[in-house]
Amino acid sequence: MPLLEPKPGALRPHTVGGPAPDRVPDRQSAGTPGTLRRELTDLLGAEKVLGDISDLVRYASDASPYRFLPQVVVVAEDIDDVSAVLSYAHGKQREVVFRAAGTSLNGQAQGEDILVDVRRHWAGVEVLDGGRRARIQPGTTVLRANAALARHGRVLGPDPASAIACTLGGVVANNASGMTAGTTRNSYRTLASLTFVLPSGTVVDTGDPLADEELAHAEPALCHGLMEIKKEIEADPELVARIRAKYEIKNTTGYRLDAYLDGSTPVEVLRGLMVGSEGTLGFISEVVFDTLPLDRELTSGLLFFPSLPAAAAAVPLFNEAGALAVELMDGNTLRASVSVAGVPADWADLPRDTTALLVEFRAPDEAGRAEHERRAAAVVAGLDLVEPVASVTNAFTRDARTISGYWKARKAFVTAVGGARAPGTTLITEDFAVPPSRLAEACEALLELQAEHGFDAAVAGHAAHGNLHFLLAFDAARPADVERYGAFMEAFCRLTVERFDGSLKAEHSTGRNMAPFLELEWGPRATEMMWRTKRVIDPDLVLAPRILLDRDPKAHLRGLKTIPRVEAVADPCIECGFCEPTCPSEDLTTTPRQRIVLRREMMRQQPGSPVLAGLLDAYGYDAVDTCAGDSTCKLACPVGIDTGALMKDFRHRRHSPREERAAALAARRFGVVEAGARLAVAAADKITDAVGDGILEALTGAARRAVRPDLVPEWLPQIPGAAARKLPATRRVGATAVYYPACVNRIFGGPGGRPGPSLPEAVVAVSERAGKPVWIPRDVTGTCCATIWHSKGYDAGNRVMANRIVEAAWGWTAGGRLPLVVDASSCTLGISHEVVPYLTQDNRALHAELRIVDSIVWAAEELLPHLEIRRTVGSAVLHPTCSMRHLDDEAQLRAVAEACADEVVVPYDAGCCAFAGDRGMLHPELTESATAREAAEVTAREFDAHLSANRMCEVGMDRATGRSYYSALLELERATRP
Repeated sequence: MPLLEPKPGALRPHTVGGPAPDRVPDRQSAGTPGTLRRELTDLLGAEKVLGDISDLVRYASDASPYRFLPQVVVVAEDIDDVSAVLSYAHGKQREVVFRAAGTSLNGQAQGEDILVDVRRHWAGVEVLDGGRRARIQPGTTVLRANAALARHGRVLGPDPASAIACTLGGVVANNASGMTAGTTRNSYRTLASLTFVLPSGTVVDTGDPLADEELAHAEPALCHGLMEIKKEIEADPELVARIRAKYEIKNTTGYRLDAYLDGSTPVEVLRGLMVGSEGTLGFISEVVFDTLPLDRELTSGLLFFPSLPAAAAAVPLFNEAGALAVELMDGNTLRASVSVAGVPADWADLPRDTTALLVEFRAPDEAGRAEHERRAAAVVAGLDLVEPVASVTNAFTRDARTISGYWKARKAFVTAVGGARAPGTTLITEDFAVPPSRLAEACEALLELQAEHGFDAAVAGHAAHGNLHFLLAFDAARPADVERYGAFMEAFCRLTVERFDGSLKAEHSTGRNMAPFLELEWGPRATEMMWRTKRVIDPDLVLAPRILLDRDPKAHLRGLKTIPRVEAVADPCIECGFCEPTCPSEDLTTTPRQRIVLRREMMRQQPGSPVLAGLLDAYGYDAVDTCAGDSTCKLACPVGIDTGALMKDFRHRRHSPREERAAALAARRFGVVEAGARLAVAAADKITDAVGDGILEALTGAARRAVRPDLVPEWLPQIPGAAARKLPATRRVGATAVYYPACVNRIFGGPGGRPGPSLPEAVVAVSERAGKPVWIPRDVTGTCCATIWHSKGYDAGNRVMANRIVEAAWGWTAGGRLPLVVDASSCTLGISHEVVPYLTQDNRALHAELRIVDSIVWAAEELLPHLEIRRTVGSAVLHPTCSMRHLDDEAQLRAVAEACADEVVVPYDAGCCAFAGDRGMLHPELTESATAREAAEVTAREFDAHLSANRMCEVGMDRATGRSYYSALLELERATRP
């Protein structure tokens, strides 16, 4: 047993409120039943079968209000795996549900038997025909696909607000549309072809000219059944007219019956039916989209009205003027949005009924934009707008940053409002559409209905298309609250259908939420055609039963999840999943959402339950140890939940008093620690030169086993040699800035085999050349940005060093009169922001006077204008660090690189490397997983330079790619060297 095991019981919840009515029962504490696990392992391999209770719980939740525990999770790698699972399910009479991003809002990504993860191994974009088409794997996010297309001036038609996280497989399977897609730019209208696996295992590529011939041979009964349904529909003029009318507005309720009218062959019919089928008819393994022009000339306005009906009445005017998007946000939405970074704080004071329209026009050129602005001004001139708070301007703008802020607030609708809900309540997101001409009337009726049932909902939506969303919060643990929600849903559905002939689901797809009301909207004849479609394609009902079709009138009330309270930093989470694509451990252990989901299940359990014990056993490694602590989840989360900070707090809880004292002592005597570390690195360098890396790998491996893997780093061959013992000589007199070489650059040297100066020498040299000399204080040794302690949760040591560095910086900079230039991005972030909570009140006042500048920013803004570029390299690939994302200085890294290289590339999949100081040495598997996709891009071609802005991140990327990364400032020094 290791000498320093984490403190027993440290992660056990302080207060366990359970047992909750929807807790995982004790009988499932062992996870996947043995026979099921064994058979799937034999079929697929152990690495593809997840069956521990922690695995099942983390996959049981998605962005919806539902929660169903799967029996097993399969991580499919390819079509062969999918076909094998389907064949197994047929033979064993089991059910299969496919899950990608888990951002769906109606429970589509949840199953009670075999759940198949089709995100992890299913990402990739191939741009075709100069960008006019794109072949995309189903686990690719919309954001990632559009990034690849943007270089060609193209974009996908669907643009859901969850584009940062939702995947194209889910977008097509739900026919999700978004702000601008309407009925003409959605998946149904813009798909060129798709490849899918039928429940029988038959693979169909609708783009193959021989697809119908091959399908007829493989599935004759299916082909016959589809053509029979087509004949029946076409023979019923009333039904044909009904189908056409239903799709004049946005509609994703049920199967796309117009596929029978638009397709002339079985494959063409299937191509249409698969769109919006929610995984109930087959697995979509690849899509080919026809893309659209990316009009870059924008003008946008955020216009405020006194009431929801008044705003809705203005929508047709902007539609007629040619607006591409007209988005509505009611008062509850606007007020909740103040939790989103960049939203004006005075929105919190907006009157209750205030409503805003976000109106955007897009054009391919300046002339088109000017014409849009003329039309917009004419509409605005006739409106009665209000300016209830100082930040409101009611003006159209071209400013990209302002426009981005508007959209950030709008896209955060679900998460911002959800984050502001009462603690312990479940969030329901409704989505309906009415003819746009009746939008104002529908808004009034909705407000009346909400008041009647005691709900104060938030309303937003794609007003241009008559599509509104509203959010309800209630306590799923209280039967009376569930009954109130049920009564509201009955009344709402009847209102939408009987008064407005609207769509009960406009773009979120049917799901468990609306399946019981399918016949209410479509009528018995059309609904029966949908049931027949399911039986023809999936006669054994293997795929996703009860998700789209369900005859149980109370099915929407089954499986509603309770939301027990957890730690305050995570409690606002609505489990939307926006954080997941940014998380370094996403493909290794858990994501920020899953870390919170697991914590909530702990709270549902009663003390001593075997489920709680199983979750706690796994949580230490799966959640705490393998969190990089980079907090990029906070940047992705619309309400800024910092799960990384929570994991650091958990690390702190696991420390024994002895560990905390030792860490504090190391902070107080860091001068000795720093010198010892540099000597150790130098000694290790000599050992590896003499006998190779094997002996150090063996020694550190033994030490890790004896002490604890999370405390003792593993030796990696990529670890650089020692830095020079002395820093470059500089003068205080005449210095324009104080230069602070980070401790990592005082301990570790630059990349081996690369001639030239060290990083401190390079910073001093380029600053001198630009006429901006810097000064290095002689007493920097023994100081640190405190990130070493902060990242590991050593609060006492963090407090010691945080106060020391601020006091020292205050003296060095003459009370903040000179900027403090820091040469490692994580250290810049640490001194700028992360030390603040640990400072004394007096030192907080000192800190507020400091000007802390990252060395990359210093070079881009202060040095480059005064430097002569004498030589460049042909190409450079960049690794922007996660700290740079927090500091918002990625543009400055690019600027420095563009001065030094003729071509600069930032990989599409660039993200946190998860090296995180020494975490990449404590858990090398974390960095390996986090960098896999970025490394694949980097190694797919040759680059002349591999640049970044943090030494340990460079080491991590060295290990991931086999290429030598180094600071962009070293390349700048070479480019400007006389």
